[in-house]
Amino acid sequence: MQIQSIYCFQGRNIYSHKPVIRMVVDIGIFEAGPTREIPGFNKKLLKKFPKIAEHTCGLGYAGGFGERLIEGTYIGHVAEHLILEIHNIMGYSVKYGKTRQIGNSSRYYIIFEYINEAFSVECGKKVIEIVKAFAEDKLIDIDKILNDLKKISLETDMGPSTRAIYEAARRRNIPVSRVGTGSLLKLGYGRGSRIIQASLTDSTSCITADIVSDKQLTKKILMDNMLPVPYGVVVQTEEDAIEAIQRVGFPLVVKPADANQGKGVTVNIVSEEQIPAAICEAKKYSGKIIIEKYIHGKDYRVLVVGNRVCAVAERRPPEVTGDGCSTISELVRRENLNPLRGADHEKPLTYIRLDEIAVNYIRSQGYTPDSIPMQGETVRLRKNGNISTGGTARNCTDQIHPRNVSYAVAAARAVGLDIAGIDFAAEDISCPIDLNEGAIIEVNAAPGLRMHLHPSEGEPVEVAEDILKMIYPEEKDYSIPIAAITGTNGKTTTTRLIKHTFSIMGLNVGMTSTSGIYVGNTCVQGGDMTGPASAGIILSDKSVDVAVLETARGGIVRKGLGYDLADVGVLVNISDDHLGIDGINTIEELADIKALVIEAIKPDGYAVLNADDDMTPYMLSKVRSNVIMFSRTKTNALLKKHCKNSGNIAVFVREGYIWVKVNAKSIPLIDLNDIPITFGGLVDCNIENALAAVSALVGMKVPMEIIKKGMETFRPDIELNPGRFNIFDMGEFKVMLDYSHNIAGYTAVIKFVQKLKAKRLVGIVGMPGDRLDSNIKEVGELCAKAFEKLYIKEDIDLRGRKKGEVADILKTSIINSGGKKEDVEIILSETEALEKAMLDARPGDMIALFFEELDKAIQLISKFKQEQESTDFIIRNSINTGKADVTEREKPSFKSSYKN
Repeated sequence: MQIQSIYCFQGRNIYSHKPVIRMVVDIGIFEAGPTREIPGFNKKLLKKFPKIAEHTCGLGYAGGFGERLIEGTYIGHVAEHLILEIHNIMGYSVKYGKTRQIGNSSRYYIIFEYINEAFSVECGKKVIEIVKAFAEDKLIDIDKILNDLKKISLETDMGPSTRAIYEAARRRNIPVSRVGTGSLLKLGYGRGSRIIQASLTDSTSCITADIVSDKQLTKKILMDNMLPVPYGVVVQTEEDAIEAIQRVGFPLVVKPADANQGKGVTVNIVSEEQIPAAICEAKKYSGKIIIEKYIHGKDYRVLVVGNRVCAVAERRPPEVTGDGCSTISELVRRENLNPLRGADHEKPLTYIRLDEIAVNYIRSQGYTPDSIPMQGETVRLRKNGNISTGGTARNCTDQIHPRNVSYAVAAARAVGLDIAGIDFAAEDISCPIDLNEGAIIEVNAAPGLRMHLHPSEGEPVEVAEDILKMIYPEEKDYSIPIAAITGTNGKTTTTRLIKHTFSIMGLNVGMTSTSGIYVGNTCVQGGDMTGPASAGIILSDKSVDVAVLETARGGIVRKGLGYDLADVGVLVNISDDHLGIDGINTIEELADIKALVIEAIKPDGYAVLNADDDMTPYMLSKVRSNVIMFSRTKTNALLKKHCKNSGNIAVFVREGYIWVKVNAKSIPLIDLNDIPITFGGLVDCNIENALAAVSALVGMKVPMEIIKKGMETFRPDIELNPGRFNIFDMGEFKVMLDYSHNIAGYTAVIKFVQKLKAKRLVGIVGMPGDRLDSNIKEVGELCAKAFEKLYIKEDIDLRGRKKGEVADILKTSIINSGGKKEDVEIILSETEALEKAMLDARPGDMIALFFEELDKAIQLISKFKQEQESTDFIIRNSINTGKADVTEREKPSFKSSYKN
C-alpha cells in the first residue's frame, strides 16, 4: 500500500468549491476485501480513534460510518475518514472527503478538504502509514504521530493576526489566498490586488521598516515631531553603559536597539549590579543597546490603522495568585491548563514559561520557583506584558484621552506607517501622557492583533475589519471585472472579442488564451496559457482593469480554477472532444468539468449559455447565478422558454441582425454583415462566438454602442484573431489557416470553405494524437467528402502515438470514405506539406491548413508571397523591355525543402 501522488487544489476545483488535496493511493493486496475481513483492523481503528464511528459518511446521519465499517468498506474509504478525524482532533473544521476507485485497478483517489496545506499533506501520509500498520498487524506509535502532526500544525498555521485578516476578507468576499506557510496574504485582483504580511501592508516602504527597527532613530524622529518620549542613549559596551547611566539616571531600561516582542528588554533597573545581566540579555538580539529612562506606569498598546486609533489594550505581565499550599511552579502549571492558553499563537493566550528571564525576575522579588506564596498573594513572573510571553490584555479602547489619540496617530505618521502599534507607558491612558509623566516608548511595525481580538478582560475589537476598510475604503475596490470563457470550440475567438471590446473603452485588459498571456497589447508569455497559473498572473497584475480568462478543460481537471468567482462565465458549447483523457469518457463527464466555470459566478453575475447546444438543458441545473441565453434563431424552444421571464436577458439573431432582449425590451444591435469575423454571415461558428461575446459584455454592463463598435472593429486577421479563419490571398489561389483540431472544428471550417465557391478545395489535415481512434476516423470521413486534394500531416507533439500512426488512421479513413489514393499524400511535416500544397496549387484553389504551429505557417506563407512578388516583377519587367518571350506564367522560384 503506497501513495503514488499528492496534489493540492488551492481554489475551486472539479471535486469541491473548497480547497482539497487529492492523493492517488495504490492499496495493493487490500483491494481483495473490506477491512472487516482483515483480522483486528476495525477493532484497532475504533480503539485508537473511537469518534470516527460517529462520522455521517454518505448515509447522512451520525454513526453512518460506524455502520459502514460493520457492513464492510474498503481501506481507501477508511483512510479518507481517518484523515478527516485527525484533522478534527487537531482543531481543523473540515468535513468533505471522497474516495473513488480508478477504473478497475487497485488505485484510488482519496480526496479531502484542507485548511493548512503543510499539515494536511503530512496528515495524509501518516494516515496511510497507520492503516497499513493496522492491516499488517504491526506496532505503530499513534501518540508520537499525533504529537508530530501537532508540531507541524503549530509551525505552519497562520498566526492570529494573519488568520483574523484572512477570515475577515472571506467574510467580506474579498479574494484572499495564503502564499507559502508564513504570514503572507494576497488580497484582491488586478488593480485592487494587495499584499499583507501579518499586519504589515505593501504600502510600507523599506525605509519605514528600517526606521522602526532602529528604536533610537525612531525616538529621534518622534522627538523632532515634539512627541513625548523617554530620554535615552545608545551604547555598545558595558563601559559605555556605565557612562550612559550617569547621564540617564536610575530607574532605567536596557533593551536591544532592534528587536521586537519585548525580547532582550530589562525594565526598572535600579542599581549598577543589574546592568551586566541586562546588557548580556540585550546583546543576544542586537549589537547596539539602548539605556533609557524608565517610565513608571502601566503598559498600553495603541493600535493605529490609517489615521485613526481603532483599539487600545493595557498589557499585563503574567502572574499567579497564591493559595497558601502550592509552589510558584505548580501555580504556573495550573494556569497553563487554562483552555485559553496554548503554544505560541495557537490560542488567545500563550503558555507561561518559567525560563531564565522569569526565574531571575521572581528571584529579584525574593522568590524561587519552589516558593509557596500566601493565600491571595500575587506574584508577577515577568516585567513586560507581551502576550507572546504569557501576558494578558485588558481592552480600554473607550478610555484613551483624545490628546493621546493625537499623539499615537502623529507617531505613526511621523515614521510613515499605515498600521502601527504605539507603546505608551502611563499611569492612566485616560489622561494626557505629558501631564502624568508618561511617554511613547516604542513604535512597532506589524503589530500583533491578538490582544485586541482576544482580550482577557473587556470586549474584543474587530481590528482586522478596520485594516481591510483602510486598504479597501470602497466596497468593490478589491476586485476587477472578470469574464471566464470555456467550451469545446470558439473559446479563443470569444475571449479575444471580449478583450478587444473592453480595450476600445480605454481599459487595460488582462487576457489568458491559447496564444498566450496578454496585458494590454503586450504578450507577457506565449503558448497555451489557459490554466489557473496563467489566470493568477493576470489577477496579480496591479495594472489590469479587466480580466478575460479563457479557461480550458485540461487546467480545470489538473489544477482547478485560478480565480474565486467571476462576474460572467461563458460556456460557448460542448461537443465530443478530449474524451478518453484524464478519466473523462462521456460528454456528460466533460460537461461536469466545464460546469465549474458557470458554477463559480458571483450571485449577482451571469452564466452565459448557448440555447442551440444540446447540453444546455443539463447545464442549467448547475447554475447558481443569473442566466443570459443566446441563440442563432429567436425561435429556439429553450430561448423562448427563457424569455418568458421578463427579467431574463437573451441575445439572438433575427432577420440577419443580432438583437438583445433586456428589461423585457428587444433592441437591435448590429447587422451580421457588419461583423467582420462572420464573413458576411457565412461563418456560423463565428456568429455563435459573436453572440456569446455580446452576451458576456451585456452581462458586464458594457454600453450597447461600445459593444457594437467592438463587433465592427474586430477583424479575422493575424493581428486581432490569429489562427482563426485567417485567409491569405496568394494571387491565383488562397490559403486559410485555422486551429480546428476536433470534429466540430473541422465541420465548421469545411462548412465555411464550401460556401466560398473555390474551384478546388485542398486540405492539409491532421489530428492530435491523444484523440480517440473513432474521432480521427470521423475527421477522415469529413475530409474525404469535402476536399479534392488532401495532404496528411502530423503534429510534432505525438501525444503518446507512434510516428505516422495518426496519419495512417486518417488516410485509411479517407480512402474508405471515397477519397482517391492519388489525391491523398502523407507528408508528416506540417511546413513541408504546406510548401508542397502551395507549389502544386492551381488557379482558384482554396488551401485550408489545420495547423499546429501558427508562426511557422505564417513565415512560410510570407516567404512564398515575397518570392511570388519578386517573380511577378521580373516577368513584368521582361515583358516591358521585350527581353523575354513569356508564354506561360512562371511558378515562383520558391526553394522547396520538400523531398519527393
